[in-house]
Amino acid sequence: MKKHKNEAKLLKKALELGFAFAKKQGFNDLNRGIGSTDRVECIYRLLVQCKQITPLAVDKEDGVNMKHKLVLWIIRLLPENHELLQ
Repeated sequence: MKKHKNEAKLLKKALELGFAFAKKQGFNDLNRGIGSTDRVECIYRLLVQCKQITPLAVDKEDGVNMKHKLVLWIIRLLPENHELLQ
């Protein structure tokens, strides 16, 4: 698994967009009252359910791999010249 230069910032951006996506899907206040690990898992599972990302193998479903999958998702969505991709 290749680590990206701005992985923490990319993950933060992915969570922001993921929660905006969740709100548009009808999930209000999903961001409130849950820990950071659970936030990653919630957004990951929502994106898998909506077929925005391919699911990980069951034995690979852990926090690190879910975070990496969200980073890969946001990299695909951002324009090539975005500051986080430099």
